[in-house]
Amino acid sequence: MPGCWNGGVKKSNAMNKQHHYRISVKWTGNKGSGTLGYTAYDRDHTIIAEGKPEIPGSSDPSYRGDKTRYNPEELLLAAISSCHMLWYLHLCAVSGVVVTGYEDHATGVMVETPGSGGKFSEVTLKPVVHIADESMTDKAIELHRKAHELCYIANSLNFPVRHEPGCMVSKNTP
Repeated sequence: MPGCWNGGVKKSNAMNKQHHYRISVKWTGNKGSGTLGYTAYDRDHTIIAEGKPEIPGSSDPSYRGDKTRYNPEELLLAAISSCHMLWYLHLCAVSGVVVTGYEDHATGVMVETPGSGGKFSEVTLKPVVHIADESMTDKAIELHRKAHELCYIANSLNFPVRHEPGCMVSKNTP
């Protein structure tokens, strides 16, 4: 069904919205001979979105990448973690839980499979949340479950995303 554009959201009907995203990836690792051989080129690239700072990318160092640049595996973890955080903060705001600080130490396991590359087998989010009111601790922990249910990125994955949340009382930003 054709829809109309409205502020970057394509509305096809009142029940269904489609959000479209654009990103460019530009390879910057040609050392002069292109991909003449496996060691002839760098894996460096730049991730570009209009009006935003560029993100320096490469492959994981174990695949000849530059350890000072972000690799796709780290960016996947960042996408999962930040999507969860944004939903969580929203749910806290509408539920009366005052969050004064949030930090996540996400980990992921990727398994190489012979002949087919590999895939992530799991991700664990370990958010530590600082809240202003101790009586809201149970609610603060429970909202992680709801945030997971709503997270667009987690809903798009074919591997489990686990949560090990922590909660501390801190009236000021840590």
